Amino acid sequence: MHETRIVRETRGGRPASGASDRQWPFNPVLRALSLAALSAGAAAQTPTPTAPPTQLEPVVVQGHYNNSIGSSDAASQGTVTAKLIENRPTLRPAEVLEFVPGIIVSQHSGDGKANQYYLRGFNLDHGTDFATFVDAMPVNMPTHAHGHGYSDLNWLIPELVDRINYRKGPYYAEEGDFASAGAAHIRLVDTLPRGIGSITFGENGYRRGLLANSGAMGDGQLLYALEAGHNDGPWDNPENFRRLNGVLRYSFGDAQTRSVITAMGYSAKWSSTDQIPKRAVDQGLIGRFGALDPTDGGETSRYSLSYDLTHKLDDGSFKFSAYAIQSRLNLFSNFTFFLENPVDLDPTVANGDQFEQAERRKVVGLNTSRSWNTSFGGREVINTLGAQVRHDRLDPVGLYGNVARQRVSTTQESRVRETSVGVYGENATQWLPWLRSVAGLRFDRFAFDVDSSIPQNSGKKNDSIASPKLSLIFGPWSKTEYFANYGYGYHSNDARGATAKVAAKDPTVAVQAVDPLVRSKGGELGLRTELVPGLQSSLALWHLKLDSELLFVGDAGETEPNRASKRYGIEWNNHYVVRPWLLFDLDLAASRARFSEDDPDPTVGNHIPGAVNRVASLGVTVTDLGPWFGQFQLRYFGPRPLIEDNSVRSSATTLAYLRVGYKVSTDVKLALDVFNLFDRKASDIDYYYPSRLQGEPAGGVDDIHFHPVEPRSLRMTLTANF
Repeated sequence: MHETRIVRETRGGRPASGASDRQWPFNPVLRALSLAALSAGAAAQTPTPTAPPTQLEPVVVQGHYNNSIGSSDAASQGTVTAKLIENRPTLRPAEVLEFVPGIIVSQHSGDGKANQYYLRGFNLDHGTDFATFVDAMPVNMPTHAHGHGYSDLNWLIPELVDRINYRKGPYYAEEGDFASAGAAHIRLVDTLPRGIGSITFGENGYRRGLLANSGAMGDGQLLYALEAGHNDGPWDNPENFRRLNGVLRYSFGDAQTRSVITAMGYSAKWSSTDQIPKRAVDQGLIGRFGALDPTDGGETSRYSLSYDLTHKLDDGSFKFSAYAIQSRLNLFSNFTFFLENPVDLDPTVANGDQFEQAERRKVVGLNTSRSWNTSFGGREVINTLGAQVRHDRLDPVGLYGNVARQRVSTTQESRVRETSVGVYGENATQWLPWLRSVAGLRFDRFAFDVDSSIPQNSGKKNDSIASPKLSLIFGPWSKTEYFANYGYGYHSNDARGATAKVAAKDPTVAVQAVDPLVRSKGGELGLRTELVPGLQSSLALWHLKLDSELLFVGDAGETEPNRASKRYGIEWNNHYVVRPWLLFDLDLAASRARFSEDDPDPTVGNHIPGAVNRVASLGVTVTDLGPWFGQFQLRYFGPRPLIEDNSVRSSATTLAYLRVGYKVSTDVKLALDVFNLFDRKASDIDYYYPSRLQGEPAGGVDDIHFHPVEPRSLRMTLTANF
């Protein structure tokens, strides 16, 4: 693990961390060296000036994080670097988001489907209210076939991740749709220090191969990566997950002007074991890893081309990025089994409730910003103006009735055009040596155009929203910095819900169209300290309110309006370097989530189903202990209400991962990963709703439906660098 010794001026200041990576003139030494510590492929650092006027004692910034004093605008903001990412085992690619303190990543279906996410009292479903980006490309997909805000990261190659800049809360002018709970910006490497050839073998048919390298080409550097994988999983119905993934990335320019062009391609197919009713296991109809509909599964693909430009100017910086994405998904699921369709269509095949969610999507967009470093009344100031444009075309997006993956009916099929334009301005001012502020204002406008197979649900809708933000940063005093943050945000809703007039499954039933944009507002008080040598610790008290937890129910093809809600909680995050080769991480979070409006039915409670109230994560990382390296990770997410009156709750889930590695030589290393180390029998996800098994009453049975965590499994990876 590398480290950099930094001399910091007493004026305070911040390096260019966070998703915006904007220049910060208050402390050029800290900014320059912190950028260098982020990665070998980061932009060249600013020349170190002569000795600063007054100095504090040197601070050691470790290669795993860039979360030191002066590095952020909130206690809950930070950066994770590749050094830590490469040391921790991940069962699925999206688990790299668990480096964001407080996030839990799980799964309730096949490995080709987007993961389930939890953060700050949210069951984020597949991504709603947490915005994710990879090299300025949005991952969240609005008006998605399976769920609004769908965030599929299965195409991500963890070895190519350079850093993750994360932010929580609606306090940042740069963050727009889906970012009420937070945002993560994943940055890929431009070059690799050495080529990577790795192969992994594991239990249950797990195989993975990766080949990646970079080298000079013309005036720039070309990086390539090719990944292929297969997995059956522990399921009685083998998953047969097959994936192929490729990346081409060309970077060119100098420290003044840097450009990157990236092309990506990904495709996957799988059979899935979805959540199953507890009673089916208790009655011995199936085992914990069994399936009631073995034809569930899916196939997906994603192709993208992006361009990113950073230009440093004498008085600031200019940034521009553009992207084009083409994706498709066909997802086959059966969550209620024989509740809606108990009649046989064929004497040998039960009809059942299987449905298909399918879409064909094209996305184009751009982001641009201009920052000016100036002064006002003798105070150093940064002013930033930015714009973001995105257009989604879905041809079509639909919900269909299926039998064994064969369409038998169309519930709803739509062609959708969705365009969003966001503009923002931000002012950052150093008022006093111990006080700076960041004030921002964001304005967003959305336009929806829906052409539905149900004529009454076709239409156009426009909406706009303004979101002010303010952050105050105090200190540092005694190596401790204090934060006060407040801001307004929003999330959009599914375009089909914004124009709907009748229910998708029963057009004779009238429904009320939902608001296209839903307001959120939140605040946070926090601190970050380095008072204990080697320890970076942060504490945050936060709250967040949503005007409505509106949710598009992809299984039903319509939008379900929920009540307004409020959440509040506390987070305590710690990164402790005990020795140059030994690092401890401890993250604790507790939250309370409730509907803030009573339901018209007095018997319905105010608990929010699926809201996690406690999350804990403990990590121990060993690097370069002679030829040995490794990591132990323990994560816990607590019990959750599964129904509004809290009468049915899930159990807590505790899982441990372990990696033990050995460097055979400078170019070859072996790593053994053990997942679910203690072989816990727990759930990745729990739901409570009615379903019907064959022979049960026509109205079905209310029951817990769960997706079990995978049992203990081993994977061995051989990596050669060249």
